[in-house]
Amino acid sequence: MPWVIVGIVIVALSLRAPIIAPTAVITDIQAETGLSAVGAGLLTGLPVLLFALMTPLATRSIRRFGPEGTIVLCLAGVLAGTIIRSLGPASVVLAGTMVIGAAMTLGNIAVPVLIRRDVPFKRISAATGLYSATMNIGSMATLLGTAPLAAVLGWRWAIAAWGVVTAAGLLYWLLRKDRADTPDTTLLQQSATPGAHNGPGASTAQLARTAETRRFRRVVSLLVLAFCGQSAAYFATTAWLPLLLADTRGLDAAASGAASSLFQIAAVIGAFGVPLLASRTKLWIATAVIAMFWVALPIGLLAAPEAFVLWAIIGGVAQGGGFTAIFSIIPRVAHNNADTASASARIQTGGYLAATCAPPLAGWLNGATGSWTMPLALVLAATLAFSIGGLLAARLAERPTGPRIRPE
Repeated sequence: MPWVIVGIVIVALSLRAPIIAPTAVITDIQAETGLSAVGAGLLTGLPVLLFALMTPLATRSIRRFGPEGTIVLCLAGVLAGTIIRSLGPASVVLAGTMVIGAAMTLGNIAVPVLIRRDVPFKRISAATGLYSATMNIGSMATLLGTAPLAAVLGWRWAIAAWGVVTAAGLLYWLLRKDRADTPDTTLLQQSATPGAHNGPGASTAQLARTAETRRFRRVVSLLVLAFCGQSAAYFATTAWLPLLLADTRGLDAAASGAASSLFQIAAVIGAFGVPLLASRTKLWIATAVIAMFWVALPIGLLAAPEAFVLWAIIGGVAQGGGFTAIFSIIPRVAHNNADTASASARIQTGGYLAATCAPPLAGWLNGATGSWTMPLALVLAATLAFSIGGLLAARLAERPTGPRIRPE
């Protein structure tokens, strides 16, 4: 298992950081390439949209090449996109960004399959938390390091330099792939059918399988709702919190950026806190705590905006813990790797479509009303969606309905 954990950490470093890198030098990119404000927004918006649209490609890739092969394709694509993005004018920058987004989608789906298949069941939440935390750590390191690199090397070399991390990950997974079986056979066949049981216990087995299937579908539907809320709240807050603090608290750009960075940094606490709390109580209790933290963010900013530092930290814990909770529930109800891949694809398609829509909708609400009340109401609605979907899914996932089926 240790090689799997190392591999997951390496992949996680390349699954969000390349999107963050251009935001640290966006003014330099616009000045040199003539990229418009809309184009600048696409540097972060396009990958998120592709996360939603390209998930069918990711599931087909896992069926054909296995999760290891899909991760190799993911890292190769991210590396290629990173290089392309640093070479040419605005159109080439956007083309490289599209390659990065499409490639990241492969990793988004493959990593949960890998965790379910190779990590012991009791450690799945911890592995998912480490995965989530590493994505946030990588994003923060990129955000903090890109501008200093650009001051010395220029923005093109600065955003290309992070490809070294991806290249190291690609080498690691190429070496691992040679030792692993390539196609994932459990994804090339359907789950065992109820009719396959013979003998006097057939009816009982069929009933148990039917109950498990119904529970799986209900949990996945609830997790789609939860991840829509999670993603909408996260991306809307990430996009607009600096401006909100500047408008409502009079902070300058540096101060509002620093306060907003707490929202990203605190995610590490939530990512590790959920599995720690779940190991001592139950996953639904950990999910309930995260839900309360999520809801507290918009309510706190509305009711006591002077305590914005507290709300940014609480919201950061929630966004890191929310991701971990959602993707820790899937293996509890998935019967095999095919279930894991299909569930992850459905959940991420819905969630990232919501993530694509939420920031512009929040911006429109701010422009239309001239205040931040309605955008925060939108974030509140999203956090309530996470709370309802996540809590119901966690409770249902922990309700026993029959023997678990987990092929080795």
